[in-house]
Amino acid sequence: MTRFALTVVRHGETRLNKEKILQGQGIDEPLSETGFKQAAAAGIFLNNVKFTHIFSSDLMRTKQKYGVAEGSPLSELRAMAKAAGQECPVFTPPGGETLDQVKMRGKDFFEFLCQLILKEAGQNEQFSQEAPSDCLESSLAEIFPLGKNCTSTFNSDSGAPGLVASVLVVSHGAYMRSLLDYFLTDLKCSFPVTLSRSELTSVSPNTGMSVFIINCEKGEVKPTTQCVCVNLQGHLTGVTKVH
Repeated sequence: MTRFALTVVRHGETRLNKEKILQGQGIDEPLSETGFKQAAAAGIFLNNVKFTHIFSSDLMRTKQKYGVAEGSPLSELRAMAKAAGQECPVFTPPGGETLDQVKMRGKDFFEFLCQLILKEAGQNEQFSQEAPSDCLESSLAEIFPLGKNCTSTFNSDSGAPGLVASVLVVSHGAYMRSLLDYFLTDLKCSFPVTLSRSELTSVSPNTGMSVFIINCEKGEVKPTTQCVCVNLQGHLTGVTKVH
């Protein structure tokens, strides 16, 4: 069994986030002043965590596409959904991605990630040489509730193999929510019992952090996933109101 950690962080606030304007692939809005403060706070919070892989959206604020609603106020999307007789969360504007399409992008990336980690773990032992598994795990445990929200899998006496990798992904709110939905509905991810359904389906605040432990094996259809935390935002205390 190959185990790795996945930390997913939403980008900092942009001016359009604050104004509730829809942003997708067609709008590459930079961070606002508040967004830079949030990103700085997230960087300080994660400073001592050891990551072996880092992936980021290629947009400045870190892809979701809203079609004709791109760049419009959220209120307009709600009006379009109402006119179509649908609820806003499941409504797809003309030319936009459906929720299933966004979810599929998340699934494809996750499967790519699992195969990449399995391949690298099988090729050599550079993970343990460059960043020992106990070091990867302990650096996460310093700031995230690994032991509190997870089972004895994280106990060194449990016999579970150490982490071979710790992956950081910086992405977007809607994409993260779709990835979380994939973990919840398709992979039957184990979540902390303290989390409500609404917390699991809500969009992450800017620079909100979610952490998962992934267990995968070659030839296994679906990896097992365990959630450590969802949309953590304690690092923003005293920074500003988040959106």
